[in-house]
Amino acid sequence: MGRYTDSKCRLCRREGVKLFLKGDRCYSDKCALSRRPYAPGQHGRFRRRATQFAIHLREKQKAKRIYGVREGQFRRYVEMAKKRKGVTGEALLRILERRLDNVVYRAGFAYSRDQARQLVTHGHFLVNGRHLNVPSYLTKEGDIIEVRPQSKDKLRELIKGAAQRRPLPSWLNRDLEALRIQMASEPSVEDLDQSIETSLIVEFYSR
Repeated sequence: MGRYTDSKCRLCRREGVKLFLKGDRCYSDKCALSRRPYAPGQHGRFRRRATQFAIHLREKQKAKRIYGVREGQFRRYVEMAKKRKGVTGEALLRILERRLDNVVYRAGFAYSRDQARQLVTHGHFLVNGRHLNVPSYLTKEGDIIEVRPQSKDKLRELIKGAAQRRPLPSWLNRDLEALRIQMASEPSVEDLDQSIETSLIVEFYSR
């Protein structure tokens, strides 16, 4: 399976928006998008009129890169969303938000989703008291995610710093003293990423 190994800042510049892939760097003056607000490459400064296909593709790519999901898995999430009641685009974002690595990131236990994914993969978290190292695990209402006892001293300072970077969404509860997260409910519409035009993504896969 291929893995992206180039600069993550190029992805933000390609999409033209901050994807917050580099954690603390994205909030500083070192942000590449702030320094060079144009697409990467030799012809990045020259804008071309985007076709309808390109508009749909860019929105799909932006969502994939924000959540760090590969094409095959993203397509499966779209198919899952289509089978749910309600608006397909909102269902898709709810599924992505429920990923374990995203919950760890959104709760402020990591500076970026990449870092959250690494912490989960390295086995630093328990879900409902059970050791789980699968970043794509879909959490559900009532789930309790906590740092395992052996990792608390190692991660406490990291979590303390990361938690100050973003507000806690209404569908999560956290205890920074016990290093515990509880999924209080399903992600609400208000807490979903409004910068993603999900209708374009649904249309892309409906071609």
